[in-house]
Amino acid sequence: MRILFPLAALVLMAGCVPPGAPPAAEEVPPPTLRPVPFRPTPAAPIADWRDLPRTPGDWQYRGLGGGSAATYGVRGAAPLATLTCDRAAGQVTLSFASLRPAAGTVTVRTTSTQRTLKVQPMAGGVGVALPASDRLLDAIGFSRGRFVVEGAPVGRLVLPAWAEVLRVTEDCRR
Repeated sequence: MRILFPLAALVLMAGCVPPGAPPAAEEVPPPTLRPVPFRPTPAAPIADWRDLPRTPGDWQYRGLGGGSAATYGVRGAAPLATLTCDRAAGQVTLSFASLRPAAGTVTVRTTSTQRTLKVQPMAGGVGVALPASDRLLDAIGFSRGRFVVEGAPVGRLVLPAWAEVLRVTEDCRR
């Protein structure tokens, strides 16, 4: 047994020899980068008007002597849309800012209704007067989150269906 122990010690010690230096790596040239032409990805068309981004601004309500009004736009700038109640006439006027005020048509889209309206030139834009009982006014006020007004005279306005719209309508129905 005495002879086996020194032999085993030699075998174990042979495994403790440090490894040699690694083989020299070959020089590999860096990869060449080829320029790739920039191709912007076109914006995906929006299939549903309810996914359109909202036109910047807020609704502002104010009482008037013979009714009320709600204006939509950025504070400090001219309003983009206005609903005005004329209580004596029992009608609500929808008016929209326009760079080219001329007679034409606009389409109003809500979650429950789509209607084309004939608009006439008014101060600062175009507009149409509707009877206060017109169900389009209810459809605008109860639309899920937003409604859209679009046509040549106004472009496209994506407006929120906030309480101010219904408040003006209700003011005219009293």
